Amino acid sequence: MIPQQLRPLFWDTNLDNFDPSAYPSYTIARILELGDQGAIAWLRKNFSETQIVEVLCSDRRLSRRSANFWALVYCVPTDQVAALKLAS
Repeated sequence: MIPQQLRPLFWDTNLDNFDPSAYPSYTIARILELGDQGAIAWLRKNFSETQIVEVLCSDRRLSRRSANFWALVYCVPTDQVAALKLAS
């Protein structure tokens, strides 16, 4: 379940029956985009670095600014980050 302090990040989700592990891509992308230090700490405790990097490389929901920041944090080349690739 989502902790109380993270609930504002998921304003558009019914959190009464939301299981973050059932929707890892959505959960990770939302926290990478909107989360603060506490949210990121929770994310890192509940999801592996591999899962986070997979979302970074496959999910286009991140803004270019967030995607670039997390690419630097996780040492992912920008040409592998989905949100930084040009739409074809």
